[in-house]
Amino acid sequence: MEWFPVVAVIFKILVLGTGMFFAVKWHYDQGKKGREQERREVLRGAIKVAAIFVLALLGLGFITWLLLSRLSLDLHLP
Repeated sequence: MEWFPVVAVIFKILVLGTGMFFAVKWHYDQGKKGREQERREVLRGAIKVAAIFVLALLGLGFITWLLLSRLSLDLHLP
């Protein structure tokens, strides 16, 4: 009975080590495959966010100008 724990621990280390190796390899290969497409998607998303921000900023400026002119405030620069 003294040999069983030794064999069981060695078997467990081999099985788990092999499983971890193939899991890391699979994830690495999946990351390599989709990297170019992922860069394009991130770039498109960043451009959309920047465009929305610029449009919101212009809209806010226009609304502010409209509100100030309706309230008859002086908008001329000195």
